[in-house]
Amino acid sequence: MKDWLPTLQTNTPEEGYELAVKLARVAVGMTQPDAEIRKKLRPDYANDFDALIASSQVVATHFATVAAANGYWRDTE
Repeated sequence: MKDWLPTLQTNTPEEGYELAVKLARVAVGMTQPDAEIRKKLRPDYANDFDALIASSQVVATHFATVAAANGYWRDTE
């Protein structure tokens, strides 16, 4: 996964949010690199409200980081 994140710069908040989701997904993949194990575990957390809320919190944290890196998109408006 060399050079998979060349920049945190995005053109819009929507692109920034998509990047935040990607950051969260990559972190899960790096934490558990075995795709079969992730697939096997998915039903456990897919129906766990606490796990889903925690996932949203992780994305929100990543989005805050991306937004800050982009000056909250003030420069483009």
